[in-house]
Amino acid sequence: MSDQKRRGPVMIDLEEEAAPEVTPATAPPVPEPGLPQGAALQRAAVIAARPRSALARWFFAALATLLGFMLSVAAWNWVAGLLAASPVLGMVASLLLALVLALLLAIAAKEFWAFRRLARLDHIQRDAGAALGAQDLSLARSVSAQMLSLYAGRDELAPGLARIRAREGEVFDADGLLALSETELLAPLDAMALREVEAAARQVATVTAVVPLALADVTAALTANLRMIRRVAEIYGGRSGTLGAWRLTRSVFTHLVATGAVAVGDDLVSSVAGGGVLSRVSRRFGEGVVNGALTARVGVAAIEVCRPLPFRAAKRPSVSGLVGRALTGLFGAREG
Repeated sequence: MSDQKRRGPVMIDLEEEAAPEVTPATAPPVPEPGLPQGAALQRAAVIAARPRSALARWFFAALATLLGFMLSVAAWNWVAGLLAASPVLGMVASLLLALVLALLLAIAAKEFWAFRRLARLDHIQRDAGAALGAQDLSLARSVSAQMLSLYAGRDELAPGLARIRAREGEVFDADGLLALSETELLAPLDAMALREVEAAARQVATVTAVVPLALADVTAALTANLRMIRRVAEIYGGRSGTLGAWRLTRSVFTHLVATGAVAVGDDLVSSVAGGGVLSRVSRRFGEGVVNGALTARVGVAAIEVCRPLPFRAAKRPSVSGLVGRALTGLFGAREG
């Protein structure tokens, strides 16, 4: 009897599923503490986008007015004293003072026209958005006419301008008309702007990787991004002076900081570090790559801010593609 029980069937409980086998292919990735975060460009963005209070604006405006008044009175007394002591020297001083005032007026006029050109781009962008939203053909024709006027003096766009003038009468919808303007006029400008963004990303990555000074990477990042944003604005027709460039830069960085796009997210890390770049190079080189990628992201934002038309017929540039072209071969020797 006991032998029969020992040789009988055995019941095995199968309610709990066996744990899946873990292999190197299915194992979760090993966390990388201290992954480069692009601290240099993030600090530069915070500096550029730092809001100023109304009290600070009034203080600096009053201070500039007071200093200007004091300099004017001092210059007047100086010239008057020279005229009383020596008429010849007084006339020379008067001519030099007049020359300085004329140059100041010329600089002020240049800044005024720079703000006007930036405002002109903003106006075209608003009209284009309204035309596309309402499918308003008459407003789209107005936008096309404004773009023809904006780029009338650009020799490199002459063939595109001629094709638009020849074909715009054949298009009877807002989408098609603005797509024609985007294809014929903005495609060459997009290529030029992307080259500027790639060059800035390469410069920031190189300086961050090879210069060990504490503030050199922040200075290089801010300087390169200022130059890049100014060049992108010039390419699209918004030639900006010093004040206009700073205002445009603040707008771009404020948008990036507000939307969190200047932070290193999973999408940026995967696009930059997905091929094992950061695991093969030093932390300094990793910071350079991430700073270059963040610069490319700033460049894409600058293109969207300065471009007269939104990306519809053309594809919006991707940060990973820009970084791949900008940094190709830059760290090749180190990776190998």
